[in-house]
Amino acid sequence: MNTKDTKVTEGGLNVTLTIRLLMHGKEVGSIIGKKGETVKKMREESGARINISEGSCPERIVTITGPTDAIFKAFSMIALKFEEDINASMTNSTVTSKPPVTLRLVVPASQCGSLIGKGGSKIKEIRESTGAQVQVAGDMLPNSTERAVTISGTPDAIIQCVKQICVVMLESPPKGATIPYRPKPASAPIIFAGGQVRADTILASAGNHTVLAQPQPAPAFTIQGQYAIPHPDLTKLHQLAMQHPPFTPLGQTTPGFPGLDATTPTSSHELTIPNDLIGCIIGRQGSKINEIRQMSGAQIKIANATEGSAERQVTITGSPANISLAQYLINARIRK
Repeated sequence: MNTKDTKVTEGGLNVTLTIRLLMHGKEVGSIIGKKGETVKKMREESGARINISEGSCPERIVTITGPTDAIFKAFSMIALKFEEDINASMTNSTVTSKPPVTLRLVVPASQCGSLIGKGGSKIKEIRESTGAQVQVAGDMLPNSTERAVTISGTPDAIIQCVKQICVVMLESPPKGATIPYRPKPASAPIIFAGGQVRADTILASAGNHTVLAQPQPAPAFTIQGQYAIPHPDLTKLHQLAMQHPPFTPLGQTTPGFPGLDATTPTSSHELTIPNDLIGCIIGRQGSKINEIRQMSGAQIKIANATEGSAERQVTITGSPANISLAQYLINARIRK
């Protein structure tokens, strides 16, 4: 969610926002409608730009951009359409309890702390004042630094909830680099006898987790804030880091980069970080270091503090691309 520009109107401050929603194929079909008539009507009546990501993915990203009032109108129309679908599905159903309307927002992880509040105070306040259920996912979406925020309730409760979330997002803009979530194509990987993976899948490393993933163009980094460090090769670096995790995929070369195979050597690089800056890298309960591990695909170990030393040893292990990206992200944290 990004603030695009700000302008003062007669009604006070009118801000242009971008909000991303994650939807399943069936939900997207409902929003598009026959020959695209439903989404066309939503665009015209709300005044918001509504874009739906391409691709034969089980999940799609719906991006809504416009002034705040246009966004709320678009959300209202989407929530009412989903309620209409629920009512239609219950016509010949024996189920008596009506399920709530549910929407999933995609929010940069760096903003989720503000949304939850100290000890969960903010999210509790939003739930109580709107009547909507709000859940912030504990884990980031694959290969991104975004989390899903699920909102459930009546269409009216959802609109009130979105308004409050927008206020929080505007007060606490994203920090550092945001890697947007891109849904992967629907195609289950095939495991051959002996445990080999078909060549059109890759193994990607996300922190301490190993996940089987489809090859796809790596998302671009969105760098925000006055301390952002320009890095023209960042997207390429991220592609390489994700294509070459710090282990060898099972007997396969990694597709997508001719001339580079999956046996990229793993090496280690050591840094020394002043004690008073180590907290910037680790973050609260290790949140920042885990983000850096997930973004870079590198293994990062921070040595314990030694008595009488003003510095801590940091060891980064992985492919050259993993190490390079991890170094960049660590430096970006230190310079903030």
